[in-house]
Amino acid sequence: MNAFMGCLCSKKVRRKPGDKEPIVLASETPFTVNEVEALYDMFKKLSSSIIDDGLIHKEEFQLALFKSSKQNLFADRVFRLFDIKRNEVIEFGEFVRSLSIFHPDAPEADKVAFLFRLYDLRQTGYIEREELKEMVMARLGENGLSLSDDVVESIVEKTMMEADTKRDGKIDEEEWREFVKKNPSIIKIMTLSNLKEITVQFPSFVLNTEVPD
Repeated sequence: MNAFMGCLCSKKVRRKPGDKEPIVLASETPFTVNEVEALYDMFKKLSSSIIDDGLIHKEEFQLALFKSSKQNLFADRVFRLFDIKRNEVIEFGEFVRSLSIFHPDAPEADKVAFLFRLYDLRQTGYIEREELKEMVMARLGENGLSLSDDVVESIVEKTMMEADTKRDGKIDEEEWREFVKKNPSIIKIMTLSNLKEITVQFPSFVLNTEVPD
């Protein structure tokens, strides 16, 4: 996810979303009004990287995340969670609300819940063994790592043994919360420290607003 922030650079842009939208989004997220305006600058860069229609398409999202348009399970899952309306594109409001979960000041409970949904590939309300294995392999591939099937199976088995306390072959949300509580490093990927410096990264878009942060 850090590539998501690092691959973007500042450019002179003086447009902004509707006057009320930054205020509403700031009230619903950890972002300030100025930070929402700076995020609009980022959003415009992403949404025009392939198709310039003011929306972020899956290919644009994957290029921002991994600098590749190749199919990637992890990128696909994150895209689908950002795509709240399920219309195969990400609008600005969806972008800000979803990205806010990765803010350092976002509630940990929101990060844990988002990660659960990320692993719940079939949207059953449970993380099943095969889903866990698929995501472990996807994360390894994302980091350029290749482990033998035996090692992957060992990781999955150890995780299921620790997380599936009800021994029913799947991990529910309650079990997931307890598992993350015991293994807090799991949600490190849910925090992008650069989001606290978004107005520094996109200084040209910080406008003089009459609304105090």
